[in-house]
Amino acid sequence: MSNWPLLSILIWLPILGGALVLALGNRRASAARWVALGVALLTFLASLPLLTGFDFANPGMQFAERRAWVPTFNIWYALGADGISVALIVLTTLTTVLALIGAWSSIEKRVSQYVAAFLFLEGLMIGVFCALDAILFYVFFEGMLIPMFLIIGVWGGPRRIYASIKFFLYTFLGSVFMLIGLIYLYLKGGSFQLADLYTLQLSAKEQTWLFFAFLIAFAVKVPMFPVHTWLPDAHVEAPTAGSVILAAIMLKIGGYGFLRFSLPIVPDAGFEWAWLVILLSLIGVVYVGLVALVQDDMKKLIAYSSVSHMGFVTLGIFIAFGLVRDYGNLDGARLGLQGAMVQMISHGFVSGAMFSCVGVLYDRMHTRMIKDYGGVANVMPWFAVFFVLFGMANSGLPGTSGFVGEFMVIVASFQKHPLIALVAALTLIIGAAYTLWLIKRVMYGEVANSHVAELKDINGREALVLGVFAVGVLVLGVYPKPLVDLMEPSIANLAMQLANSKL
Repeated sequence: MSNWPLLSILIWLPILGGALVLALGNRRASAARWVALGVALLTFLASLPLLTGFDFANPGMQFAERRAWVPTFNIWYALGADGISVALIVLTTLTTVLALIGAWSSIEKRVSQYVAAFLFLEGLMIGVFCALDAILFYVFFEGMLIPMFLIIGVWGGPRRIYASIKFFLYTFLGSVFMLIGLIYLYLKGGSFQLADLYTLQLSAKEQTWLFFAFLIAFAVKVPMFPVHTWLPDAHVEAPTAGSVILAAIMLKIGGYGFLRFSLPIVPDAGFEWAWLVILLSLIGVVYVGLVALVQDDMKKLIAYSSVSHMGFVTLGIFIAFGLVRDYGNLDGARLGLQGAMVQMISHGFVSGAMFSCVGVLYDRMHTRMIKDYGGVANVMPWFAVFFVLFGMANSGLPGTSGFVGEFMVIVASFQKHPLIALVAALTLIIGAAYTLWLIKRVMYGEVANSHVAELKDINGREALVLGVFAVGVLVLGVYPKPLVDLMEPSIANLAMQLANSKL
């Protein structure tokens, strides 16, 4: 398959599949579900050659495609994937399959449009992870807002209109700053190709303005404190599958953007302003974690938890700037970047699993309020096993994926300053507090009411979804080496770019 346009297949197969599903119409809801699942499975299988055909010793872009798109402005349909991209693409294709299976019977109205939106979203997200032209990246980056806007606004909860508009305005307005920055870079160098942008000679003032343009765009996507407030509303109102994709994949695009744009294009400004991002990341880790402690809605609690855990992603990335600038510590920088990436993949499994668990309960009880539950483990023992496992991973328990990335970032932070590591490590205490408190109130004790007493344990479809998430959490927690090896050449290359910029 080396001569196949594999990345284009991964982008356009789900998009064309979504168009096919739309053509089936709402009168064929069952057929729409099966066709959507079939397309998602094919896309997942098509993504596996990225792993089998990947050259682990090559830090550059592989599976490259390049065709003229808008020659007048030197815009190309250029695709490629390194170890970072491959990990995120495979996570995307797998999570989409699980989201569609998990939401099999939860939506009854406009089913064809619902599942088609997820296929469109999948193709656009994959496009973000492999675009090598800045304008192509921007088109995919903005395009994916549309299906998620519809997923929240059409199939969401009572406040879905408010949540969808807030989601769209935050993310769209943030990315406008990135577009302005990209246009400036084009006027400076005459190209939108990322490889060309990496070689531009920019003054300190130019880098500073571009750094903040990228920071605003990607901070909203992560989301970082203080531009995180759209996320809890979006999660609470989104249907379960929408929350799974939003948390597991879409939030990662912010971290990916920092690695693709901020780090290689404006490294000098990154050295200068890394302290600001580190400070905001630490506030997000601690303060937002404390906010999660007082939530009475399960989805909102997990949403704030996501913001807190994603703070480790930006912390790991910008700790690398600090380690190179202050100490020339290349190994520590690599550890911080690697920890950020491992945290992104881990968070995909853990957050996707947690929202799936909430969806299982909501489908039965039609409430997400913690006070309406209690003693669920007495009537749903198998579900309780999964819920507790994912809760432990969310708390950063060693042996689960939740521990690995955070530990790597904390160790890298310690090399920058012990106080940074101490503040970051507080998440292990705060995360355990809100997660164990949630588990205690929902799972344990006496059966709270007659509605809980009538609950039935998970069925085969739900067990499959939660089981796959559980395998990901445990395998990555016990043996993260294959993932680390996949990304290491690309991470080392990024760290070397930082070191060369500092010379």
